[in-house]
Amino acid sequence: MVTLNCDMGESYGNWRFGDDTGIMPYIDCANIACGFHASDPWTMLKTVRLALSHGKNVGAHPSLPDREGFGRREMKLQPEELTAAFLYQIGALTGMLVAEGGQLSHVKPHGIVYGMAARDMDTARAIAAAVKPFGVPLFGMAGTCHETAAQALGVEFIGEFFPDLTYAPDGSLIIPRVQSAIDLKLAEDRMSRALTRNELVTTDNKVRPISFGTACIHSDPPNARDVAALMRRVIDTHS
Repeated sequence: MVTLNCDMGESYGNWRFGDDTGIMPYIDCANIACGFHASDPWTMLKTVRLALSHGKNVGAHPSLPDREGFGRREMKLQPEELTAAFLYQIGALTGMLVAEGGQLSHVKPHGIVYGMAARDMDTARAIAAAVKPFGVPLFGMAGTCHETAAQALGVEFIGEFFPDLTYAPDGSLIIPRVQSAIDLKLAEDRMSRALTRNELVTTDNKVRPISFGTACIHSDPPNARDVAALMRRVIDTHS
């Protein structure tokens, strides 16, 4: 069965970001930011509590150390440095979960490093090496270095699909710098097509195959709650 996941807990201090409360009832897995691109200890703990109160699986959402750029600026870290950064973040969230009687469910990299790891084996291996000690699955793009590195290191892998994003002609994700409202009909069509035909349509109108076990939505579009509710209905209809 395909699950629905969402990147969450991305507020920081007095800055509010994303509709976590409105989205949480509709998803299966919450990917919680770990402080490097967004969030802070109090936000992490509150988001963990919110997710557990709804009975949701909780995963770590680690990033490059780029809070000012929201983890969307490419940085050149040595592989061991990247592994250490991910171990630090995953460990922090795991500590929050243990304190609240929960357990880590998965790891989902955030932002630009997600795309970097899809195309670069050293980056992908560095991330998989950080996930391995925790014994949980890694979410990523099937058929890319994400999957190859996970398999090489013996890390369970779960492919992702993004119904609220567009795909470039080469199959890579196009990440908007500023979120606008999601076209609900378009997102519904993408999700239905992926579930029934295992395919997606790129920006040049070409059809590409897609293999996935979880679908990701984002908490920051203005109509994120409506997207979550719609994707829940579509997935449940085709399950």
